[in-house]
Amino acid sequence: MQSVLVPISVCVILPIAVVAITAAAKMNYDNKRSQVLIKSIESNCGIDSGKLAEALQKPRKSAREILNLRLLRGCIFTFIGIALCVIAVLNYMNSDSATSADSVVVPALFGAISLAIGLSYLVVYLVTRKDIKD
Repeated sequence: MQSVLVPISVCVILPIAVVAITAAAKMNYDNKRSQVLIKSIESNCGIDSGKLAEALQKPRKSAREILNLRLLRGCIFTFIGIALCVIAVLNYMNSDSATSADSVVVPALFGAISLAIGLSYLVVYLVTRKDIKD
């Protein structure tokens, strides 16, 4: 019975709890924002409610910031992928046929995945940087 409870709690209860906490935090943020706007409208003390609503919204990232984040993520994932592939090659060169292949396969697999993600970020960066006006 004990061995069944841990996987169930990790796979079912934990994701539900994370989603519930995230949804509750977003609802709380929206409620606080609406209360501030309602108080502003009720007091009618000369504050423009439209500008106040804009000020209370989440700050939006500029196109340049999004582009820089893509470049950063692309570089990070690419370098991690290259490092893991180098580790896999070194493990392959230093291992005998009697040892487990996990020391080669696991870094190579994760390295290839990370390298693919990094290269895709870099491709998106290179394609979209032309669209950004300075």
